[in-house]
Amino acid sequence: MRGFVGEIMTAMSISANRSDPAVAAALVVAAVGIATILGAYFFQYVLGVAPCPLCLDQRKVYYVAIPLALIVALAAKAASPRSLVVGGLALVLVAMLVGAGIAIYHSGVEWKFWAGPQDCSGEITSFGNAGGLLDQMDKTSIVRCDQPQRFLGVSLANCNVVVSLALAAVVGWGLRAQLAKR
Repeated sequence: MRGFVGEIMTAMSISANRSDPAVAAALVVAAVGIATILGAYFFQYVLGVAPCPLCLDQRKVYYVAIPLALIVALAAKAASPRSLVVGGLALVLVAMLVGAGIAIYHSGVEWKFWAGPQDCSGEITSFGNAGGLLDQMDKTSIVRCDQPQRFLGVSLANCNVVVSLALAAVVGWGLRAQLAKR
C-alpha cells in the first residue's frame, strides 16, 4: 500500500490515470494544492511576507482539500462505490469554491470594494478606553488584510482566486465524468 501512495503523487501517475478522470482530477487538486501551500510557506518563511488573517483562512481550505483529494484518488483507484467517489469529489469541489469565495472576498477588501474584518482592516487608532487597551491590542492584527501582498504586481489573493477556480473546474470535470459512468 505504501508504494501505491508514493506512486499516486507522481506526475506520471496523473497522466497514466487520464483514463480515470476522478483519479486524475483528485491528483491534480492534491498536487497543485501542495504546490500552492508550499508557495505560501516560501513567501512567508523565505521572503518574509507575513500572512494576514484572511490569507491564513485561505490556507485552511487547502488543509482540508489536499487530504480529501488524496482519499478520493485512493477510493477511485480502488474501485470504491461510485457514490463514495462522487460524494468525495463533490466535497472537494465545494472546498475549492469556498476557497475561491474567501479569495474573492479578500481581493475585494484589498481593492477597497468592501470592508474587511475589523481585526485586520479596521481602524487601528481607536482602542477605546484605557481598561480595554490590552484586550483590543490582542485582537488587532499587525498584518492588514486591506494592504495587498503582491508578487510581480499581482495580489496573492488574486492569484488564489485563479488557482481555486481552476481547481474547481478540474474537479468539476472529474465529477462530470464520474457521473457519466455507467
